[in-house]
Amino acid sequence: MRLSTTIFLTDRTVAPVRLARELEQRGFAGLYLPEHTHIPVERTTPYPAGGELPEEYGRTLDPFVALAQAAAVTDTLTLGTGITLIAQHDPIDLAKQIATLDHLSGSRFTLGLGFGWNKEEAADHGVEWAERRELGWERVSLMRALWAAEPTAYAGEFGSVRASHAYPKPKGGTVRTLVGGAAGPKLFSRIAEHADGWLPIGGRGLGESIPALRRVWEDAGRDPGELHIVPYAVLPGAGKLAHFAELGIEEVVLQLPPADEATVLKVLDDYAQYLS
Repeated sequence: MRLSTTIFLTDRTVAPVRLARELEQRGFAGLYLPEHTHIPVERTTPYPAGGELPEEYGRTLDPFVALAQAAAVTDTLTLGTGITLIAQHDPIDLAKQIATLDHLSGSRFTLGLGFGWNKEEAADHGVEWAERRELGWERVSLMRALWAAEPTAYAGEFGSVRASHAYPKPKGGTVRTLVGGAAGPKLFSRIAEHADGWLPIGGRGLGESIPALRRVWEDAGRDPGELHIVPYAVLPGAGKLAHFAELGIEEVVLQLPPADEATVLKVLDDYAQYLS
């Protein structure tokens, strides 16, 4: 089982370059980064985990810039977002960012995407909350048109692009795409139609949800061996990781604290016991 990590990198935490080097040297598989462009002070949306919103949400580094730094100082560490708030991006710009990062890193990038929880943040990006999922999936389709081998036009409800020359392109015309969100038939149907797998936060209840996703996946005609289920932001324990392995999971993303270098390296020392 591959063990990757995620962390809220901020202007007060360990630096991306230092962390990436340590992860690769220690044998961790990857680094995934979340994003929030800003957190409006006049916020009415409750924090999903309850209580006060942690400070790091408003201090998060741009994940693509931070991952580019990580790519420059590593050779094998996989790089991903967890998650990209897809509806809040201009898809033409995002397609260029993703393709460039994937190209410069040697095809090491995974797009983890989701649809967010903070209505005020989304509104400042011009996103109508009820439309964010449809808008997000359309963003994916538009980006894939730009990544196609031949100039390909795309026209949707929310945006369009002319047939264009757009390089670089991800290897194979796309990047591995994993979707965050709660288990359910609508999400699973969309994953089977548009993505490569699922990023379940924490990994609870996978014994019931994984068979359901696999049924939807296979009913859609997808190859069972190509489904990626990657539990995300996991606080590890030997029993938990063994359970994931029994479920056929091949990668788990462990949560690191949004802390200074010394604190993060100490946690990595502790997590080393789980590396095979």
